[in-house]
Amino acid sequence: MNDITIRTMLSTDWNSVANIYQEGIDTGIATFETNVPTYKAWNSAHMSTCRFVAENNHHILGWVALSPVSNRCVYGGVAEISVYISKNSRGNGLGKLLLQHVITASEQEGIWTLQSGVFPTNYGSIKLHEATGFRKIGKRERVGKLHGKWVDNVLFERRSSVVGID
Repeated sequence: MNDITIRTMLSTDWNSVANIYQEGIDTGIATFETNVPTYKAWNSAHMSTCRFVAENNHHILGWVALSPVSNRCVYGGVAEISVYISKNSRGNGLGKLLLQHVITASEQEGIWTLQSGVFPTNYGSIKLHEATGFRKIGKRERVGKLHGKWVDNVLFERRSSVVGID
């Protein structure tokens, strides 16, 4: 992973981010979404902090962002993570770099719990979450439909060891 820069995502990155998101959608194992949203819709659904892209020579290879799990104040330190890697960059440790980066940044923002829902057949994502300190906390069976078929979702959680520990 030489020459990889991780930086804050800009609105001008949206075309690259959206293309990578579409590649994830196309796998059929990354999300219940079937279409990439507009930037406006995506932007309003995600936190304004803790949005990062990984790039090499000004070419975006992956991204990570956080969404609030609830608008209730008691969940203010809990966020859901989304991480997507371009199809030509998967399996090279880029996801781990992005997750490690967003974990550190999220703790600086006072976030004590990161959650993720992963399809049981997304073995790469499961391995990635486990490698970065997430633990499996359960499975929601037949929680949503994708292309007319019920799909389970494996729930992962990572608790900070420096924020929210009292």
